[in-house]
Parts: sequence; C-alpha cells; structure tokens
Amino acid sequence: MARIKNVLGQPLQLCCGNGGFTREGFCYVPASDIGNHSVCAIMTDAFLQYSRAQGNDLMTPNPLYDFPGLKAGDRWCLCAGRWLQAEQAGVAPPVILAAVNEAALSVIPIETLQRYAAS
Repeated sequence: MARIKNVLGQPLQLCCGNGGFTREGFCYVPASDIGNHSVCAIMTDAFLQYSRAQGNDLMTPNPLYDFPGLKAGDRWCLCAGRWLQAEQAGVAPPVILAAVNEAALSVIPIETLQRYAAS
C-alpha cells in the first residue's frame, strides 16, 4: 500500500490511530471497501449529529468492533459519499488533504475538498 497516493498526488499520510476501513489508521480503499472510506476528516459536533441522524452513529462506542466512539476533534476516515452529503447539507467536517486517499476524487471534486482543508 506504500504506493497509494493522496489527493495531492503524494504518498498517503496517516489519518488516525485505529480508523479507516482496514483499521490501520490510513484511509486505504481496498476493493472490498464498497463505501470508499477515503476522506480523512476532523470530526465536528455538527457532523457527528448529522451522521447519527442519517443512521450512522459514530459517537457511541461499539465494543464488538473495538470502536471507541468519536468526539469533536477526532480524526476518522469517512465514506466519500457521506462526506459529500454532509457538505451539501452544510455540515461537512474539515479534511486533512495529505491523508485523503485519491479514491475520494471519484466522488468529490478536488476544489471542494480544498475548501475544507484544515490549516
């Protein structure tokens, strides 16, 4: 996976501790990831509430999946489609471009991601 690139055309950087589809902390998108968990985002309260309202509660711990639950400020690999839905709803969280997998570009224009780049 070392040759995986981010949306800037550089090597993909680490997003978080135990996140992503592969739970390796990188927003890898293997063929088995039909959700395209490619967007490294910094959680906000508004996004977490929106996600729960859409049926994906990211705040509640789930020991079955060794999932601690997320809070504002945490980084996590989000599905590109869900991030784009949140953007259209006005609640998209900031992104870490160096850790956003280039696979996100199949769903989200680079200009849109750049508007949400964390500084």
